[in-house]
Amino acid sequence: MAKETNNKVDQEELHDQQGEQTSEGNEEIFAESLEDQKGEESGQSPEETQILKLQSELDESESRYLRLRADFDNFRRRANLDREASEKYKAQSLVTELLPAIDNFERALNIEPDNEQTKSLLQGMEMVYRSLVEALKKEGVEPIETVGHEFDPHLHQAVMQGEDENFGSNIVTEEFQKGYKLKDRVIRPSMVKVNQ
Repeated sequence: MAKETNNKVDQEELHDQQGEQTSEGNEEIFAESLEDQKGEESGQSPEETQILKLQSELDESESRYLRLRADFDNFRRRANLDREASEKYKAQSLVTELLPAIDNFERALNIEPDNEQTKSLLQGMEMVYRSLVEALKKEGVEPIETVGHEFDPHLHQAVMQGEDENFGSNIVTEEFQKGYKLKDRVIRPSMVKVNQ
């Protein structure tokens, strides 16, 4: 009787082990049969199901490729814009350094000569000043117009306000320091007096 019980227990253990092994195998078979059933339910053979799966993978790869290509195109466009901006404004640092010298020339040229020697010196300075201004113009530098124009905070720096009946409200009446633009970028705003 004890032998029968031991045999029975051994058979149950063997049956349980076989059950575990077959359950793992059954899960795989079950998963495959589910896919087959899906294919059969939709009226598709396993080959058609495989084709659909491969088609979806291809679509996903194409989508990823298009996103990467768009990212690269955007990067290239940004790099081109940066290069164009650096080319366009390459003279900015030089112009910024030359502006104080231009201001000093303008102040010196505003004095009244009292003799011939001073007059000839001023003529020489004026020639140098004009050649500097012409060189700056060739690079795209131009003075900002002020007196008689409406105040623009992007172009002008108001240092004073006054009342003048000859000008309308918010019109620049006097310029204290010339402002300059390099192409479309303000290098230095004009210091001005604005009518209230």
